[in-house]
Amino acid sequence: MLEYVNLLWRPILEISILWFIFYRMLIFFEGTRAVHVLRGIIILIIAFFVSQRLGLLTIEWLLTKLFAFWLIGTIILFQPELRQGLAHLGQHHLFHLPPKEEEVEEMIKELIKAIRRFSYENVGAIIALERHHKLKTFVESGIRLDSMISAELLNSIFVPGAPLHDGGVVISGNRIIAASCLFPLTQQPGLSPTLGTRHRAAIGLTEETDAVVIVVSENKGVVSSALNGRLEQNLDVEKLDKTLKNLLIKRNKI
Repeated sequence: MLEYVNLLWRPILEISILWFIFYRMLIFFEGTRAVHVLRGIIILIIAFFVSQRLGLLTIEWLLTKLFAFWLIGTIILFQPELRQGLAHLGQHHLFHLPPKEEEVEEMIKELIKAIRRFSYENVGAIIALERHHKLKTFVESGIRLDSMISAELLNSIFVPGAPLHDGGVVISGNRIIAASCLFPLTQQPGLSPTLGTRHRAAIGLTEETDAVVIVVSENKGVVSSALNGRLEQNLDVEKLDKTLKNLLIKRNKI
């Protein structure tokens, strides 16, 4: 019996380690353009083992030769992601834990405080809050901050004429991940011609992801929110506060 156990523990340990590595790789690349390349590599690896199993010698030979270039190619293709991952190695939990309910409430409090000021002073702003779908692709288009959220920081970002004023802010959990990000513009026909670029970008982002996007008009200080490709305008701050709590706090309880 003891000998049988000794034979089993090594394969189980190896499978567990490999599963963990592949799981973390998929989580790390989720929401980035690199995930498509990673999937392609996985398909080629599967093709290699299938060709080996079926005795397709020519295909097996070609794939074997390609393997020699994959390591260098992967380093070149994934250079930004690898650099970012190595820089943050050991700074986070092995399995990402969502922020606690009180942390989300504090984030919403700071966000609402900033939105109220933007509306009062007619400061244009667009802020995307990440939910289940990762926004890494859009984060890559902006300036990475990775800072705790505060009303003061948001106010400094959206100061008219400031370097980060143009583009949107991305919030994940209770942190500002990036600023000056580019969001896709909606192609919906029949939208009001009075809607500006920020509002169209808010709708466009929520058509592609499940993010909730808040927009403040710089002309009248009107607060709007977009979700699932729909824009709700003329929101009072109290209603926005309740909406965000329903969307974000309930999400973290799932």
